[in-house]
Amino acid sequence: MEILIGFGSALWLGMLTSLSPCPLATNIAALSFISKKITYPVMVFISGFAYTLGRMAAYAALGLIIINSFLNVPQVAQFLQKYMGKALGPILIITGLFLLELITIRLSGMTLSEKHQHKLAESGAPGAFALGFIFALAFCPVSAALFFGSLIPLALSSKSGVFLPLIYGIGTGLPVLVFAVAIALGVKSLSHFFKKISVVELYVRKITGIIFIFAGFYYLAVYWLRLF
Repeated sequence: MEILIGFGSALWLGMLTSLSPCPLATNIAALSFISKKITYPVMVFISGFAYTLGRMAAYAALGLIIINSFLNVPQVAQFLQKYMGKALGPILIITGLFLLELITIRLSGMTLSEKHQHKLAESGAPGAFALGFIFALAFCPVSAALFFGSLIPLALSSKSGVFLPLIYGIGTGLPVLVFAVAIALGVKSLSHFFKKISVVELYVRKITGIIFIFAGFYYLAVYWLRLF
């Protein structure tokens, strides 16, 4: 049951990351940009799928590197085992505040010149994969909070933690794949659909933020105040 909850949480966090305003706008812009460089709808879908795989691979690789780096150092692993429960409460509360946009920061992230974007878009599926990989690492405050503030602590405190970045990556890829299919099929009302998704994402993100804050206070009560 614990493993299923961990996998479900990682998948949900990945989907919420992909639907957050900054990544969502980036994904649609990138897929639209890629589609303009390709004549055949099938190739548009293949390139969109490659872009999606690139994003998934970036999150999965980064998560695995961070988690393995922590767990393969005995002193760090022992420290996390001893204090991770105590740290989880404040981490969840801060992450919740980011999701509610009560705390905001500016992140520069990775950037790519327009010239290089054109080259990657024109190089077919391999270029689309590289474009997705690079854009995934251009973290916005919300996506950074979900990845570093939620997924990584969840993975470090879970027995199946090394698999969670991969599940998270799949979650980030599912919504993007839907947009890739829509663009390949020539859906003209994509902008209208984008507005609806943005409204839904806002409410879902707010609800998730509130849940995180309540969960954070629960962990504070358990590990700091010893109320339960």
